[in-house]
Parts: sequence; structure tokens; C-alpha cells
Amino acid sequence: MTSEDLYPVSRLAAAQEATAKAGLDALLLTPGPDLRYVSGYEALPLERLTCLVVPASGEAYMMVPRLELAAAQASPASRLGVEFVPWGETDDPYAAVAARLGGAAKVGLADRMWAMASLRFRDAMPGTEQVLAGTVLRELRMRKSPAEVAALREAGAAIDAVHRQVPGFLRPGRTEREVGRDIAEAILSAGHHSVDFVIVGSGPNAASPHHEVSDRVIQAGEPIVVDIGGQLHNGYCSDSTRNYCIGEPPAEYTRYFEVLRRAQDAACAAVRPGVSCESIDAAAREVIAEAGYGEHFIHRTGHGIGIETHEEPYIVAGNDEPMEPGFAFSVEPGIYLAGRHGARIEDILVCTDGGGERLNNTTRDLVVV
Repeated sequence: MTSEDLYPVSRLAAAQEATAKAGLDALLLTPGPDLRYVSGYEALPLERLTCLVVPASGEAYMMVPRLELAAAQASPASRLGVEFVPWGETDDPYAAVAARLGGAAKVGLADRMWAMASLRFRDAMPGTEQVLAGTVLRELRMRKSPAEVAALREAGAAIDAVHRQVPGFLRPGRTEREVGRDIAEAILSAGHHSVDFVIVGSGPNAASPHHEVSDRVIQAGEPIVVDIGGQLHNGYCSDSTRNYCIGEPPAEYTRYFEVLRRAQDAACAAVRPGVSCESIDAAAREVIAEAGYGEHFIHRTGHGIGIETHEEPYIVAGNDEPMEPGFAFSVEPGIYLAGRHGARIEDILVCTDGGGERLNNTTRDLVVV
């Protein structure tokens, strides 16, 4: 799997076509996932403007600080055949983009564009309406190519390898932070380029879905939620949650963990082309609600994943987007009893012609250490 497979030059033409279809004059893509998706260039997010200008018609070009020109030319963006327009320290690149666009009525700004750059573009083009580029690029980014699915499968296998090591990091008397440090090292050793997040929630901290880590000392008999993810060198992300306990867990926890297992299985089984995103959320939520834990499932069932850990489509009530082959997303229902403990089971799935393929394959059972 090469950079050309994951970041094909055809994406630029697809982005231009989508820009025109949306009635925009251009996309302005600064460093971040939108720029990387279209060009393959992982540009540094700095105060000096780097911006790929994708007009609805005509030739795209990239404004780039002169001192970063060589890096841009050495990046996958060079395969696009776009003009690199270097600018010097005393130049105004925002004014230069405005002049070349020639009074654009409406432009799409990269979703992760810094406010500093957005406001500078607004000053340079006071009569131009600004919207999010994501309204245009979402249709492209949601539909993963076979190469992208292969990259996500690789990421899933890498994070699975880390979860297999987690029991060896857990013992009474260690802090969440100490365990988290070991996990972060394992994420990098398993082939990730970077660690995006490490959640180690023990005891009552397991009832906080985005707890991360603390100096709390882990005790025997406490459930532990471990939610981890990172990014591979190719830019694609992993994300998986498993549950552990040092010694026997509380009986109450065991009861609702079995409910959670059934809910996650039900949501995964509901995945197939044509069903709505919200129906997958409902499949998990119905099982949990019928068991009396509905009020303790406090977040959506899932999120899309690709070159961002969280991207579209979102698996949540109100999203009637129909599933299509190539959609990749998490299925991660949770039950959280505030002040006591909690659990979440998360796999990444990809929608296929025949249903849903799980990209995480470690045990979903509670692992008792």
C-alpha cells in the first residue's frame, strides 16, 4: 500500500467537481486533515500561511512560505502538478489569494483552519461568504476506498496488539498514569506514528467516558476501562476500547456488562448498506434501555474514522444518512454508573456489500487479570 494508493491524484479533481456542485468558488485548505486528504501533504500548522487553493474551475495552486517550499515540493502534493506559489516574510499571502480569486462570492474554509487565518481571509475578502469545506469534502471522505480500508485494518491490528499487552501492565498499587505511560509506549512500538489518546479509567473514573488518566491508585476488584488510539505513518487512525478487572468484579458490574455485550453485538449486526446511521444507534440503545440502564448510556453509539479519529458519519439519533459500502466508524455503546464504575466496548467497523466487518479482533469479554 503506497502513498499513491491512499492519496490518489484523482482526489483533487473530485474536490474541484464537488466544489462546483456545491456552488462555491473555491476551497481554501490549510494544514490539517482536509489538506492532507486532498493532497497527501502533512504540512506543519504554523503562523505562516500554507494554503491549497482549489477553485471550482481553473488550476489549483498552493501558497507556501518560501522557507517551506522545499518541504512542500518533496511531499506527495508534488504529484498533483499544482503550482507552488512561495511567499516571503514581508508579503501578504492572504491578499495574494484574494487577488487571484478575483472577488469570489463564496469559499469553503478547511474545517480545522485556525481562527487567525479565517479572520485574515475575511479581512482580505470582505464581500466573500465563508462556509466550512467539510460540507463539500464530507461526501468524499466518508466513502473509504479499498486502500483506505486496508489502512484502517492495519491500524486496527496494531491497536489490537496493544490491548493484548494491557493485562501485563495492570496490578494493584499502580496508578492510572503509570499504566497509561506503558500503554503509550506500546502504541508506538506496535507501529503507530503518534499516540492520539490513552484512557485508563479505574473504579469510579470508569464512569467518566473521556477521563484519560490520573494519579489514582488502582485497587483489586475494580473495573478498568482502557480506550486507546493512535495514528499510523500513513495518516490513518486506530481506536478501540476494552474492559479489565484486577480480580473478581462487583456482581452489579457483571450484570450490566453482559447487557453491554449484547447491545454492542446488536449494533454491529445491524450494519448493512441502506440502513440509517441512527438505526444502528437505536439497536444498541434499545437493548440497554430494556435492561433498565438507558439513562446510563450518555453518548452516541459511534463516530466515523479515517485520517481523523472523529469524523463523519456519526452514529447518533437524528442522523438518517444511509449506510454505504466503505463507511468506516466505531460502534461503542457504554453504561456508566456515576461514582461507582462503568464500561464501554468499542470496535471499528467498515460497511461492506454484505454487512459490517469488524476491524478489531481482540476479545470483547471482560478480561480478569
